[in-house]
Amino acid sequence: MTSAIFRRRHVRRTLVKTAVAAVSVAMTAGSVGAAHAAPSRRVGVKAASGSEAVKGVQRVGGVSVKGVISLVFLDYGGEHNKRSIVFATGKFGLKAYDITADPTRPTLVGELNMPGLRETEDTNVDPRRKLIFLARDPTAFGGDEETGESGVYIIDVADPEHVRQLAYAKVPAGHTTSCINDCSYLWTSGAGRASWMPPEWGGRPVWVTDVRNAREPKTYPDPIDTGRHDGVTDGVHDVQVDSDGVAWTSGRGGVRGYHTRGEHYDPVAKRVRRATAVDPVPYAGGGIDEAASGGSWEHNSYRPVGRTGDQAADPEKWGDGNLIYVTDEYWVANNCAAAGPLVIASLEGSYDGQGWRSTPDNKFRLRTISTWRVAGQEGSDPTTDDCAAHYFDVRDGVLVQSFYAQGTRFLDVRDPTNPRQIAYYRPANAQSYQPYWRGEYVYVADEQRGIDILRPTFRVGRLAI
Repeated sequence: MTSAIFRRRHVRRTLVKTAVAAVSVAMTAGSVGAAHAAPSRRVGVKAASGSEAVKGVQRVGGVSVKGVISLVFLDYGGEHNKRSIVFATGKFGLKAYDITADPTRPTLVGELNMPGLRETEDTNVDPRRKLIFLARDPTAFGGDEETGESGVYIIDVADPEHVRQLAYAKVPAGHTTSCINDCSYLWTSGAGRASWMPPEWGGRPVWVTDVRNAREPKTYPDPIDTGRHDGVTDGVHDVQVDSDGVAWTSGRGGVRGYHTRGEHYDPVAKRVRRATAVDPVPYAGGGIDEAASGGSWEHNSYRPVGRTGDQAADPEKWGDGNLIYVTDEYWVANNCAAAGPLVIASLEGSYDGQGWRSTPDNKFRLRTISTWRVAGQEGSDPTTDDCAAHYFDVRDGVLVQSFYAQGTRFLDVRDPTNPRQIAYYRPANAQSYQPYWRGEYVYVADEQRGIDILRPTFRVGRLAI
């Protein structure tokens, strides 16, 4: 397995709108500094027609700023002096917007300028220490996948008006970074294989960084979640931690869950042992059926369990934590219908380490419950193939998901065998990256538009707005 598939997918994601502009770099390792001309259009993607379609939601506010990739929400103060801030991260660095007085009219109060930064997808935050962790992709600041530097910036946001860089950790990966064990550690992953990595790798796995002392982060030398693609080490894109504390790694070869603390039975080692962030214990998961997903490039996942067990399908019917919701970001030029879908899969049959024993000759795949693709759905634009699935958020039976130029889609997923679209927001220049439920609103991070704030007008289950 080579890094060709990972690299092709990565290039498609990084080039946004038209041709790549000339790049000048004046940024040294680990320091915030000079300007960089942001790249534009994804190569090979047909532009949208310029039409728009909206149903079941109203845009009630937002901020126009290009390059937004992710959002983070933090509350400050006590009950009687509470202050709410939304932080936007992206190609510009980080911007702090106050939404205390009016959540539909964010007011810029602070920023950290880092022009040329990427990727910052699914940015994570430590709400206790008021720290934000920004992933630096090897392609940031004019670098490339094979030789570019990657790592994590640790940003102090205790004072939103005076955001500052606290530390920087050089890490062999940097497309995304995720909090583990209440942000005592980071798991950082992606992107394509670097020139110094083993030639048989298909992409970068996960590296662990100890951030208990945030001023002096320490990255462990050996990666984890290796051998994930039928025994071959391949690219991990992102990590999500569920309500039970299980960390789910998504990437080429499927989705695998790990215990990161406590004593647990290890189905691979076949013994009970202690789990840590550096030496996690396998739990469940495995590959996604390529016939259902199209390409088995798993981008992110969500497992409703415990306190979030009733946010999607009925746990009494489907089992508490037995379903996992997965983005497959597989992309096919000139073929929107084949683009990666939302996949709902069952974890049953994967609790004995099957996902860690899968080989090309004896493959293990999770059972697919259903898939949902945006192509041909009401409100979709047939003139663009920029429509692969991206990040999503789930609340009260409604999954809201980004589909790039096809905008933001709201799905009723209470019946996991039949996800049903109930609303959508597709402006003419959409580049929807990640939506977030926040009170009665949905905030959308849109790479072209900035922040769109939507108010749903539909009624589903407990979500009566």
